[in-house]
Formats: sequence, C-alpha cells, structure tokens
Amino acid sequence: MKNNKKDVYVNITTNQIEAELNREKAKRRNKSTVKSTIAILIVAAAATILVATLLLPVMQISGNSMNPTLQENDIVFAVKTNNLDYGDVCGFYYSNKILIKRVIAKPLDTVDIDGGGNVYINGKLLDEPYIDKKSFGDCDIKLPYQVPEGMYFVMGDNRSTSIDSRSTEIGCVSQDEIIGKVFFTVWPPADFGTIK
Repeated sequence: MKNNKKDVYVNITTNQIEAELNREKAKRRNKSTVKSTIAILIVAAAATILVATLLLPVMQISGNSMNPTLQENDIVFAVKTNNLDYGDVCGFYYSNKILIKRVIAKPLDTVDIDGGGNVYINGKLLDEPYIDKKSFGDCDIKLPYQVPEGMYFVMGDNRSTSIDSRSTEIGCVSQDEIIGKVFFTVWPPADFGTIK
C-alpha cells in the first residue's frame, strides 16, 4: 500500500502577517505594562510603610485618657522628633502597647500637684486649657517629684481616669520609648486637623 502525501499550501497575505505581528506586539506591551504597574505598586507600598514607620507613624487612639482632646478610635499622625516641648501630645511604647499622653514636664523639672488637681512645674502653676476638669487622679509618687535626666513626665487630659506618670506603674517616659509628637487627627473627618 502506498502512502499518498499531499502538500498543503497555505496562502497567507501580507496583511494577515502584519495583523499577527501586531497582536504579538500588543501582548508583549500588555505584559510589560502589567509588570511595570505591579513593580510601581510594590515600590509605592514599601515607601509608604517606610514613611509611616520611620517618619510619620499613624496611630489609633484606644481608651478615653486623652478626652476631650482625642477620642477613642481617632486616627492620628505623629512626627518623629527629639524635640518635645511642654504641652506636646506624644505617643510612646509601654508594655507592648502604644500610649498617647501630654508632656507636662521635661528632664530635671520639678512637678507638684495639689489636692484640687492643679499642676505646678518648677513652682509655677501650669496653664492647661486642654483639660475639662482638674483631678488629682491616680497618684502614688512622692510629691514634689523631680523628673529624672533623659525622661519626660506625661499625663492624660482626662485626669480622673488617666494612668500616667503620676503612677509608678507607668512612671516617666524615656526619650528612647517615645515614638513621636502627635500633631494631626485624620479620622473622624469631623475632627480632621491639628491637635492643640
């Protein structure tokens, strides 16, 4: 038996070849665009994480110790700084948590608090327009109290409920524990703006 082979000729036009080449080029362009887009998104995400971690940490408020200035679940920005001043709100690490309090006294200052909750720094009454009600609160330190070198004395704005440097449980905060100065509320929208 003889095998008959027939030659098959395909008649392809120049237009068909060009169309197929254009389709292949388009596929390569699309793949390249997708790869570039993914690379850009990865770089942007990494940059955002670095900025949020190193320069502008984002924190969510937990608890009511900073009422009325900050409410539970508010989302705030902080800026990394070694330059904290009286009245600045700062975030710091404490026992695997982040706490938010206000700087009341700097290193080597003397803090005294009377029974009515009035705070004195180096013998001068502290003006505190950010609190609604003064309170002696949970205080088990010996007053007057001298802030140790390299430490900050911090208190919450809601003095009756805040556990802060008045308590030996938390005590003063060292420079190394401070995340940064909390300066801006981003959530909720009604509270959007700088923190006073």
